[in-house]
Amino acid sequence: MKAKKIPMRRCVGCNESKAKSELIRVIKTPEDEVLLDCTGKKNGRGAYICSSVECFNKAKKSRAFERAFEINIPDDIYEDIERQMLQLVEK
Repeated sequence: MKAKKIPMRRCVGCNESKAKSELIRVIKTPEDEVLLDCTGKKNGRGAYICSSVECFNKAKKSRAFERAFEINIPDDIYEDIERQMLQLVEK
């Protein structure tokens, strides 16, 4: 029997490939909203990030989300995403 293939994704912060289930998905909706996708099933363009604040800060500093989504992201949206990530990690 063939082993099931584990989907891999690359973190935009540290550039490490990890199993999709270990990463948090951030999406840009068709309405150009940027938000956290806890389910991994929401509609929109996705970018993945490790659940560590260090990776998030690296991605923010290098503008990785802005490159992935091809839009400018205001600081208040970064703050919302960071707050949501911290809540997720604490659970």
